Amino acid sequence: MALVRSLRAAVRIPGAEAPYDTAHLTVRYPARPPQDSVEEMSGMLQADPEGAPFPVVVLVSGVNVAADSYRWLAFELVEAGFVVVGYDWVGELFPGQYGLTPGVDIVAAGPDHYGERPTSPALAPVLEAVAALNESGQLAGLLDLENVALFGHSAGGTVVLQSSRPSWFPNVRAVVTYGAHTMASQMLGYPPGMLLPVPVGAPTMLIAGTNDGVVAASAIRYGEDPSSPDHNPIERTWREALPETTESWLVKLADAGHLLAAYPEDPSTARGFLETPTDADPERLRAVLSDVVITFLKAHLAGDPAAKDRLASLAENHPTDIADVRRR
Repeated sequence: MALVRSLRAAVRIPGAEAPYDTAHLTVRYPARPPQDSVEEMSGMLQADPEGAPFPVVVLVSGVNVAADSYRWLAFELVEAGFVVVGYDWVGELFPGQYGLTPGVDIVAAGPDHYGERPTSPALAPVLEAVAALNESGQLAGLLDLENVALFGHSAGGTVVLQSSRPSWFPNVRAVVTYGAHTMASQMLGYPPGMLLPVPVGAPTMLIAGTNDGVVAASAIRYGEDPSSPDHNPIERTWREALPETTESWLVKLADAGHLLAAYPEDPSTARGFLETPTDADPERLRAVLSDVVITFLKAHLAGDPAAKDRLASLAENHPTDIADVRRR
């Protein structure tokens, strides 16, 4: 078991107005035990360089979901050989409404400007802050900045998909989302049923729960019927929105809900009240989720032969907690 430690940083978001213009980063890394009394007293431990340089995974949260909700996954990723970055940004969600946001540029996401720039203004400054950490401090020289992955949950996954054009972020080598799609909201001026194309070039995995109450209830945003079996925006995104030249995976977790990735869930925020309770074991499902994510990232960021073999056999040989696996 790796000794996982955190360091923190802050970064300004260009174009955002004070006081809603700062994102706070938490960077988790494998550390050595305290080497002297200074480290013992401060808790600021040096990184364990074994296995360096470490690929970097950026966790992009859902709306009103704190970055610490993904700590469980961050710890497992660090133990698997990655350095993991999460961020909290209290910013404008919609005009006059503020909350925890992955960063959504409403203009860039709208019909007049979609595809011109990333829909999240947070990604570039966050990655710049990570690059600065590779210059000095505990992580100096230990980060593999040419092998970066983005993991996005819910709206965080949507902006990840919309923002991962290779010319914008050429060092992004893999993209994973949970509970995310690119159906376009009518509030932005799109017609009903509009699905936005995904400009991602890196291998991409969309993970969905088969009991996602939040995605189902949100159908009204896209001019669709929540009760219709045809409302399947995550599968449509995988089938229709991703480029044919991109290695694309769709993994469905049996009876998993929208907030599975966020643990422990804070019931006072986000929209977990839309979920339908099931008899599924969320702890077991999170174990499956992390295993699939780590396997995918090890295969594509670390070039791990065993991970590549496991990934190749996933469609034919997967646990019963996975309802379906597709690849194209």
